Amino acid sequence: MKIRERIIFIVLPLLIASVLISGIFASYSARSGMTRLAMGSLGFKAEEMKKYMNNQWSLLVDNGLSDQQDYIDVAEKAILSYANSLLRSDTELIFALDDDCIVQISTGSVDLKESDVSTIKALIQNEHEGWTTFSLSGEERVGHMFHFDAFEWWVFISEDNHSFYKEVSEMMTRNYIILASLVAVSFILLMILSSYITGPLTRVSSAMMGIVNENDLSRRVEIEYKDEIGQLANTFNLMINELERAYQQIKEYAFKAILAERNERKIRNIFQKYVPKDVIDSVFDNPEQMLVGQNRELGILFSDIRSFTTISEGYTPDKLVIDLNQYFEKMVDIIINRGGVIDKYIGDAIMAFFGAPVKHADDSYQAVMAALEMQETLRELNSERIKLGKPEFKTGIGISYGVVTVGNIGSEKKMDYTIIGDMVNLGSRLEGLTKQYKQDVIIGEQVYKTVQKKIPCRFVDKVQVKGQTRGESIYSPALTLTKEQRIGWHHHNKGASYYYRQNFRKAGRYFTEVLKYLPGDYLAETFIQRCKNYIKSPPPVDWNGVEILKSK
Repeated sequence: MKIRERIIFIVLPLLIASVLISGIFASYSARSGMTRLAMGSLGFKAEEMKKYMNNQWSLLVDNGLSDQQDYIDVAEKAILSYANSLLRSDTELIFALDDDCIVQISTGSVDLKESDVSTIKALIQNEHEGWTTFSLSGEERVGHMFHFDAFEWWVFISEDNHSFYKEVSEMMTRNYIILASLVAVSFILLMILSSYITGPLTRVSSAMMGIVNENDLSRRVEIEYKDEIGQLANTFNLMINELERAYQQIKEYAFKAILAERNERKIRNIFQKYVPKDVIDSVFDNPEQMLVGQNRELGILFSDIRSFTTISEGYTPDKLVIDLNQYFEKMVDIIINRGGVIDKYIGDAIMAFFGAPVKHADDSYQAVMAALEMQETLRELNSERIKLGKPEFKTGIGISYGVVTVGNIGSEKKMDYTIIGDMVNLGSRLEGLTKQYKQDVIIGEQVYKTVQKKIPCRFVDKVQVKGQTRGESIYSPALTLTKEQRIGWHHHNKGASYYYRQNFRKAGRYFTEVLKYLPGDYLAETFIQRCKNYIKSPPPVDWNGVEILKSK
């Protein structure tokens, strides 16, 4: 909003408010005065009417005629004639009613409706005298009423409400017109005054905008007045002088910044092929933390193509690289889309982790989903390879979750953003177990605890992998289950619970039931054979069901 508009919107309401308040106050004061005069006029007529009626009654009483109806009728006619003499307009009406609201005299037509009668009766019953308002024939009226005891009449000296307030309404209308005219004149004068005040500012602003739009720091603002606006223009000119001197320095800094940005972009583009983008961002943001390691809970994923050496024997090196790159591209896209970081390629194997350098609440879940999507994508890739007469790629994926050391490890000349620790070794061992247990994906116990409510999982075994001193429950997850798989997995997990309670006969029945839904299932057949062996030769007392693995 411009200054001129602000002046108008600030001052104009103040002018309008002051004019309206004074005008309305004067109007209502005048209305009140005129109303009092009009009420006094009707009140005076009521007093005169009452005096005349008392005089007529006194004449009857003094002459002993108060009990003769003929003379009373004459007195009533005289009273009616006097009432007509008091009227000053066609809308005035004087009438008298008895206690039953029957008209006794009237200077005009009095058509009492039922609603009128109820209102007037309420006034009569309350013995109201003085100023009053009432309705007559559907029209609002005002006036004075009084009780004349001699005739038992209630006398009304009244005027039509609209006529009574006509002059007051006309006066109010004239006042409103005057107020509106004052507001209009005030607005016009305010526009002229604000233009006079803001004109120099507008010219200063236009000159400034010309300097900005044309980037011409040699231009200056004209100083018109020796006041605050002139000081503003002079200050702006001084500022332009300083900006002109600084402009050359800014251009030099900008040129250097562009060169630095281009160099940084080149470095990023080169190293993003070898180092995750998040790691590069972290290095640029905190270069002093490059060599600092951290202990974090991460999800670790190992993926390996089974029997890749055998597959590669039928390939020329260039075709092998093409197929392997095609496989890596699809697998890596899935891992990155799930928030994972590719640690390294180990021949045909992929090592990735989830949860660094950026930590998420569901890193283990994302790792499992990445593994399942990798297997799903691999099935699609294999269908294309079969059409081309190429051998299928069969992969096993192992996932562990736990505390590892993560950071830039190495020397100043060569370093890797990588992870080390027992959980890394466990992930590698789990990947190796996929071939032994004939499963596409195997996850560790800690992973299972974090994803069991989101992803269907099947118990595989309790194992102690090489390099560890305790047993680890391992599981196989799936994206979705068929009806047969859901029932078979349920029986399998139920059988496993009895197996580790050494109830081998009941466990064997459950595992046998699995084969009805999953014929040829390797895990069920393995546990059935174990149950048979333990039934024949029970395990030792300290048996805990852990399978100790000697090889990697």
